[in-house]
Amino acid sequence: MGKGNAQMAADTHRDPQDVGYTLPVILAVAVHLMVVVFSLISLPTSTAEPDSSSIVQATLVSTETFTDQAQQITEQQAALSRAAAEAEAEVEEAEPEPEPEPSTEPSQEAAQQQAAEEAAQREARQAEEQRALEEAQAQAEEEAQRRAEEAQRLAQEQEAEAQAREEAQRQREADEQRVREEAEAQRQREAEEQRAREEAEAERQREAEEQRAREEAEAQRQREAEEQRAREEAEAQRQREAEEQRAREEAEAQRQREAEEQRAREEAEAQRQREAEAQRAREEEARREREAEERRAAEAAEAAMQRQLAGEAEAAANAQQAQQAANSFINIVRRAVEQAWIIPPGASNAMSATIQVRLGPSGELLATSIVTSSGDSTFDRSAMQAVEQAAPFGELRELPADQQRNLRQFNLRFTPGDVR
Repeated sequence: MGKGNAQMAADTHRDPQDVGYTLPVILAVAVHLMVVVFSLISLPTSTAEPDSSSIVQATLVSTETFTDQAQQITEQQAALSRAAAEAEAEVEEAEPEPEPEPSTEPSQEAAQQQAAEEAAQREARQAEEQRALEEAQAQAEEEAQRRAEEAQRLAQEQEAEAQAREEAQRQREADEQRVREEAEAQRQREAEEQRAREEAEAERQREAEEQRAREEAEAQRQREAEEQRAREEAEAQRQREAEEQRAREEAEAQRQREAEEQRAREEAEAQRQREAEAQRAREEEARREREAEERRAAEAAEAAMQRQLAGEAEAAANAQQAQQAANSFINIVRRAVEQAWIIPPGASNAMSATIQVRLGPSGELLATSIVTSSGDSTFDRSAMQAVEQAAPFGELRELPADQQRNLRQFNLRFTPGDVR
């Protein structure tokens, strides 16, 4: 209380011009407020979007930045309070010491009244300054609160943006993963397609190889068939040539047989001609003899007639005897040939061959030839071999000379059932 009365006493003696210190205080407070506002305005509102590898780090830094901003606002409020206190202290220090006044009673009352008025004015000024300070502090606190909320909102937005970026990053990573998976699936599909193409190509090559193998096998089969056909044709050609050779040989043999037959016929013809000549000679001789006989018969007709009759009877008897002897000889030859003849298999009764036989004076075989062929060379050869096996025929020597000449050439007809 004593201190307050002293203060009031001191204030009563202040100059009315002391009221001018209020404006500097307000200006100082305004300057501090402007400093706080400018410091808040200069805060970073946004940061560059970090890359995908620094999203978490940027979010933490932004949170720390807003925490630092709130701390700065608190420090600035404290500095503002200190500045206001310092301004008030400076105002108090700047007030001059009250001058002593005469201690008269009326002046003392006036002075007290004036001091009371000044005290009231000072209290009013202080209250106004305090209210202005409180308003400034409230505005600063509101601004700080607004800045803090703004910073928090920005932090939340940046966190949301960071989360969105993380989500976008995750989405991008998922998209990249999906793209990679799709690329891998595409690669696998392409690999499958490539494998399928390779397998198809391998299958086509296998089929081509099989087709080529089949074609080669077919070509080999055709070559073998051609070779077989060539061998068959060669064999057929060989057989044809053999047949032709056999035909030529048979033709040659036939020609030789025909030549032999021709020679035999020529020889037979020559023999017949010789025999005919001999017969004519004999006939001529007989004619001459007959003429002689006729002459002799003319001399003795009766005797001659008798002799002629006797001679004719004797000749007939001799001829009959000769014919019997010839038949006997032929029968002997036929039986010997039949015994020696080996009839070839397959010979039919319709077959027949006529063989001409020529004998020597002693019955030896001179030659055989085919007069009439059976059409089967084996059959013909067997007949000729039978004659050769049965010869010689020594019974010819037992016949008279005239009969021997007649039986040195004769024909034999061969049939499977008989030889004549």
